[in-house]
Amino acid sequence: MKEQPIRTTVIGSYPFPAWLEFASTHLENFGSADIAEMQDDAVIAAIHDQVASGLDVITDGEQTRFDFNLSFYGYLEGIEMESVSPRLWGPPAHDQRGKHKIIADLAAPRGLGAVEEFQRLQRLAPEGPTLKASIPGPYTLSGRLLPNKQYPDRYAITEALIPFVREELEKLVTAGCREITVDEPSMSCYAYREDTLRFVDIFNRTVASVAGKCRLSTHLCFGNYKGHPVGYRRIAPMFPDFLDFKVDEIHVEMANREFAEIELISEITKEKDVAVGIIDVKSYYIETVADVEERIRLCLKHAPADRLSVAPDCGLSQTARWAAKQKLVNMVAGAKAVRDNL
Repeated sequence: MKEQPIRTTVIGSYPFPAWLEFASTHLENFGSADIAEMQDDAVIAAIHDQVASGLDVITDGEQTRFDFNLSFYGYLEGIEMESVSPRLWGPPAHDQRGKHKIIADLAAPRGLGAVEEFQRLQRLAPEGPTLKASIPGPYTLSGRLLPNKQYPDRYAITEALIPFVREELEKLVTAGCREITVDEPSMSCYAYREDTLRFVDIFNRTVASVAGKCRLSTHLCFGNYKGHPVGYRRIAPMFPDFLDFKVDEIHVEMANREFAEIELISEITKEKDVAVGIIDVKSYYIETVADVEERIRLCLKHAPADRLSVAPDCGLSQTARWAAKQKLVNMVAGAKAVRDNL
């Protein structure tokens, strides 16, 4: 169980500063030392905003990734990276994120990069907040790779990726990481049509070696590409099977769905902690402190305070920084107000 009731946390990603967005498209103008300095500065900016808001749990904002999972393909050997997305025009949708060909045995001899990210966070973060690392699970990672004769379907690719994710989790724990989120939004998006027991088996084999050695959670949402979901947005198909995930906490997206199925968090808290997304990262309405208090009290009708954490629905990388900052400030203030009156 977590250290305090109504803990405030985040999923992982945070908006890039504008200068980082610009610099990342002009990397040829920077040397390796410049880039290392830029990475530190971006993480310092993300830490600053999170600490200033008063969050109990912070991350590095995933400032050195292109996306919550897309950068990991740069660590894989045996793939041919797609250089141009299959669709460049028209309304934004997930099909504008292309897929990579598998051309040889999949391998990750350099790891997946999450350990280096966490070590940077350790070096730059102040004392006080809990430091969390986030890493996509193997089923979600498999979604951007094209099957071939050697790996004939998504599940075969997933099986090949499990050891890479497992090893990265083990190295994170060895590095001193005490809180890790394994992001598996693809599992939640497709729970309505896939074998949920198979998902549970995949997840639990991935985390088996670190379960019990850190505070482990999973983030389940319905996708976010430029403010658009991708999946069938119901959590009921995940239950009861997903309750068997070997985690301490399950995070569910709620704010963007107007708290539909909020009563189901009671099923989670019979065995685990629950983190509820009470901030809508796909909307530019800035939730007021009063909004946050009202939403938390709704959650408390279905979950005890000592089992409840609150967070945004998803990572904040696709929300403008000015909005993300104020949303977090108000989330923390609302949580504190409710906590102080328990």
